Amino acid sequence: MRTYHCFWLLFWAGQPHQSFLTPLSKRTSGFPEKEKVLVLSGNSRQDLHRSKRSWMWNQFFLLEEYTGTDYQYVGKLHSDQDKGDGSLKYILSGDGAGDLFIINENTGDIQATKRLDREEKPVYILRAQAINRKTGRPVEPESEFIIKIHDINDNEPMFTKDVYNASIPEMSDVGTFVVQVTATDADDPTYGNSAKVVYSILQGQPYFSVESETGIIKTALLNMDRENREQYQVVIQAKDMGGQMGGLSGTTTVNITLTDVNDNPPRFPQSTYQFRTPESTPLDSPVGRIKANDADVDENAEIEYSITEGDGYDMFGITTDKDTQEGIITVKKALDFESKNLYILKVEATNTHVDPRFLYLGPFKDSATVRIQVEDVDEPPMFSRPAYIMEVKEDVPLNSVIGTVTAQDPDAAKNPVKYSVDRHTDMDRVFNINSGNGSIFTSKPLDRETLLWHNITVIAAEINNPKQSSRVPVFIKVLDVNDNAPEFAMFYETFVCENAKAEQLIQTLSAVDKDDSYNGHQFSFSLAPEAASSSNFTLQDNRDNTAGIFTRKTRYNRHETSTYFLPVVISDNDYPIQSSTETVTIRVCACDHRGKMLSCNAEALIHPTGLSTGALIAILLCIIILLVTVVLFAALRRQRKKEPLIISKEDIRDNIVSYNDEGGGEEDTQAFDIGTLRNPEAIDDNKLRRDIVPETLFMPRRTATARDNTDVRDFINQRLKENDTDPTAPPYDSLATYAYEGNGSVAESLSSLESVTTDGDQDYDYLSDWGPRFKKLADMYGSMDSDKDS
Repeated sequence: MRTYHCFWLLFWAGQPHQSFLTPLSKRTSGFPEKEKVLVLSGNSRQDLHRSKRSWMWNQFFLLEEYTGTDYQYVGKLHSDQDKGDGSLKYILSGDGAGDLFIINENTGDIQATKRLDREEKPVYILRAQAINRKTGRPVEPESEFIIKIHDINDNEPMFTKDVYNASIPEMSDVGTFVVQVTATDADDPTYGNSAKVVYSILQGQPYFSVESETGIIKTALLNMDRENREQYQVVIQAKDMGGQMGGLSGTTTVNITLTDVNDNPPRFPQSTYQFRTPESTPLDSPVGRIKANDADVDENAEIEYSITEGDGYDMFGITTDKDTQEGIITVKKALDFESKNLYILKVEATNTHVDPRFLYLGPFKDSATVRIQVEDVDEPPMFSRPAYIMEVKEDVPLNSVIGTVTAQDPDAAKNPVKYSVDRHTDMDRVFNINSGNGSIFTSKPLDRETLLWHNITVIAAEINNPKQSSRVPVFIKVLDVNDNAPEFAMFYETFVCENAKAEQLIQTLSAVDKDDSYNGHQFSFSLAPEAASSSNFTLQDNRDNTAGIFTRKTRYNRHETSTYFLPVVISDNDYPIQSSTETVTIRVCACDHRGKMLSCNAEALIHPTGLSTGALIAILLCIIILLVTVVLFAALRRQRKKEPLIISKEDIRDNIVSYNDEGGGEEDTQAFDIGTLRNPEAIDDNKLRRDIVPETLFMPRRTATARDNTDVRDFINQRLKENDTDPTAPPYDSLATYAYEGNGSVAESLSSLESVTTDGDQDYDYLSDWGPRFKKLADMYGSMDSDKDS
C-alpha cells in the first residue's frame, strides 16, 4: 500500500486538479467571515474527488494602509498530510517572504508585518510547501499563490502642471475654448470611485467655466474687453470619488490673458493744435507733432496720418513716426511771412489694420484742426530774377551802362539795399556797379575776340545789416562789331622759276577774320595801288575768299632781282569795312624743265636741297667736342687753385711757409697772422677762417692777452692751448709760429724776417747744417750778409 500511495502523490504533483487549483473569485463588497485556508492535498484518488470542498483559494486579499498595532492576518496554509502531531513544517518563499510576510511553521498562518501600499506594489506572488520536520523532505509539491492588495482612497488627484497659461482674443463669444487641464489619481481606477476625477471652478466666475469630466475651460461671459481687464486668474479643482463627500481633491491655477483685437478707433485728445514756425524754415523740416491715442496695442494701434483739406494742403506734409505713432508735420514749400502768415489744416488719423468684425463700432479714424502761424524773420534781399543775362557790344565806350539788377528787402521794414560786384568773379575789374540802383557799367574796354562771355556775381546786402546779403549770377555776352581787318590765313612765301611762262599760277591765297559774321565772311583781294601797274605779277580774286597770284611776264632773272615783295589788299564786306595790306614774298629760283625748284638765292627758303644727314652729324660732333673742352678747362682751373702759389724760388713773403707740409699754402693767411704776434691786443675775435667752411658757427674764444712782463713760455703755452681748443681750427696739420718778446722789449721783435732791417750782426751759417730743407734760407740770409759786408 505504501508503494501505491507514493505513486498517487507523484501523479498529483505532475497534474493540476480542480480540488486545489480553484479559479479567482469575483470581487465582492466584503469577505466571508470564515477562515481563509489554502489546502495542500496529497491524498488518494478518493480524497481528490470528495464533495463540497469550499474556500479552497489560491489567492488572498489584503487591504492597504493597515493602521492596527498587531500584524495583519493574511490567511492559512493547510496540508492533507498534516495529522496535527507537529511532524510537518510549513515554509514560505517568494515576494516579501520572511520580511514582509511571515508564516507560522506549525500552523501555516500567514501574517503581514508592515503597512502595504497598493500604489507601490499591488500584487505579491509567493510559494508555499509542507516538509517533513524530521527528514526535511517535502510531503507536498510547492504551491504558488497570490496576495492581492485591495485599494483604498488614499491619493488625491494631481494636475500635470502647477500653473497653466493661456490666452484668447478679447471680445470672444461665449463658449470659446481657452485651455484644457488634466489631473490624474494614483488610486486603482478599477476598484470603486477612488480614481474617478471631477473638475469644478473655484475662482474665475462668471468669466469662465470648466467641463466637469474633461477639464476644458471655456469663456462664460460675452464681450470681455482687454482695455477694461487684461489678466484673469482661474482656480480649478479636481476631486475624486466622483465629487462625492469624502473624496480627495487638488487644485491648479490658470492664468488667462486677453489678447488685443482692433476694436478701438484712434482718437485725438484735442480738436485743435497750434504751431509756430519761422518763414526761414528749410524744406522737409518738422514744424510740430500731433498724436492720436489708440487703446489697442501693437499693429492694432498703428496709425496713418494725412492732410485732407485746408489752405496749406500743398505747403505742408505729414508723415508717421513708426516708433511713437506720432504725426510729424513738415514744410513742403518755402514759406513767406509777407505773402501768408497763417495756414489752417485738417489732419486725419486712420488705423492701418482694420478688423471687419468690429466695423459696427464706428469708423476707425478721427480728425483734428491744425493752425500754423508763420513768424517773420529778417531775410536777405531777394533779386527779381534767379539769374541775369545781358549783352553789350565790344566797342561800347567806357562807363556805359549795360544793364540793371534789382533786389528788394522782402521784410516789412523794406530796408535799403546796396549792390557790389564779387571781385573774385571779376579779377580784372572789367565791370562795376552802381551801389544805389544796381546798374552795371563797363570800366575797361571789351574785346569779343579775347573773351566772349563774362560771368560775374552781384551781391545785394542790407545797408542796416550787411550780414543779410544774397547773390545772383550775371552772364554778360560781348557782341561783335567789325573792328578787325581780314588777314592772311598763314605767312605766304613762295617762289617763281626763272623759266616761268606768263599767266602761270604760282600761289593761291586765303584769308581769315577774327570778327564774327552772321552771314559768313566775304573777302575781296587786290594789289596795292603802288604795285598794280608796275608789278611783275597779277592777282585774280576768285570770289570765294581766295585769290591767285599769276606771272605777268615770261622769264625772270634771279641775278637781277632775287626777291619780289607783292603787297595785297584784303577787305571784308561788313560795316564798317575793314581792310589790311599783307605782303607775299616771291623768290626767283632755278628750276628744271618740269618746274621743280633747284636752287634759290634765299637761304631761308626751305627746299629739298637742305642739309644732308652727314652734315648734321658733323655739326653735332663739333658741339660735343666743344662742350668736353669747356668741362676739362673748368676742371683744370679748379685743380690749379689747390696748388701752392709760391713756385718761384725768389718769391719771398711775409708769412713763413712750412715746406713739405699739407697746409693751406701761401694764401692760407688765416692760419696765422704775424701781426697778431706783434700786437696780441689787436686780435679780431669775429674773424673767421677762409680756408675752411665750418660745419657750425662757433664764436671764437677770447683769451686774456698776455700782459706786460709775461714770460714767453707762458705766452706760447697759452697760444698752444688756445689752438687745441679752438673748434674753428683746420682739420689738417698746420704750423703756427709765435715770436713774442713782450711789450716795450729792448730787443724789439724776435722775428727773423724783421731782423733783416736791424743793424745787429747775425750769423746764419748754422742754417746750412740743418739739411737741404733749409738750404734756401741759408742761401738767402748768407747772401744778405755778403752784400752787407761789401
